[in-house]
Amino acid sequence: MSSSLPARGAEPVEALPDLAAWVNWFTGVEIPVLRDTADSLEAFRANEDQVDANSLGEIIAGDPLMTLKVLAYESVHRGRRVVTSAETVISALVMMGISPFFRAFGPQTTIDDVLADRPEALDGLKRVMLRAHRGANFALAFAVHRTDPDAAVIHAAALLHEFAEMLLWCHAPTLALRLQTMQAADPELRSSAAQLSVLNIELADLQHALAEAWRLPALLVDSTSETQAASKTSARIVSLAARLARHTARDWGNPAIPDDVSEIATLLNLSPQATLHLLTEI
Repeated sequence: MSSSLPARGAEPVEALPDLAAWVNWFTGVEIPVLRDTADSLEAFRANEDQVDANSLGEIIAGDPLMTLKVLAYESVHRGRRVVTSAETVISALVMMGISPFFRAFGPQTTIDDVLADRPEALDGLKRVMLRAHRGANFALAFAVHRTDPDAAVIHAAALLHEFAEMLLWCHAPTLALRLQTMQAADPELRSSAAQLSVLNIELADLQHALAEAWRLPALLVDSTSETQAASKTSARIVSLAARLARHTARDWGNPAIPDDVSEIATLLNLSPQATLHLLTEI
């Protein structure tokens, strides 16, 4: 067990001592993005005068890591007179302005750069990002079914629901792979127990702490809290969508899925049969 943080730029290959150490570590590292995002941003930069918040936001919103980066930056650099926080990338860009955005965000480091010599970790990261998109699609469908006016905010929060695990793959790939190996060897092992064994913390706690440290949208913070996810409908949508995405990542044979369907059926006011049909159509 490490008793101190590794040097900046060095990968932690043993668990840091506690949650505070992990938060300190991750708030000091650069967040890489998808190569397509980095390339698109440079193409937009060359024609900055023709760029608007919607077109730029659509590119960024498809990338969970770039979305995280923009929302975290906007919250930290928000003017003191601005009380309302940005809950989507587009609203963050409107608050920042296009030119200030390009000044703040130069050419981006990509996940391919960071994990160039760790293809197995890059594959692990991409699986988590795919699961995040899957969860976001579920969440959006639930919100639309409920005619929720905050559907776009719910979609954005669901897309970021896995960001702590993404950061782990990016900056602590040895530990992420160790965690993956442990869980593959014992499918009955609870994720939380495996994380405590390998990391000294649970990723849900890390995500919640980082979301608070970066002052991320309230819905994202709430969805990482069991208490808030149980009491607030929007947070519950995000939490259930993320859980279903995890349980259906490989197939629909996970024994936890019937319980997921039952809870989602209650949320959507549908029968379990109608809910399962809806889910398989999404």
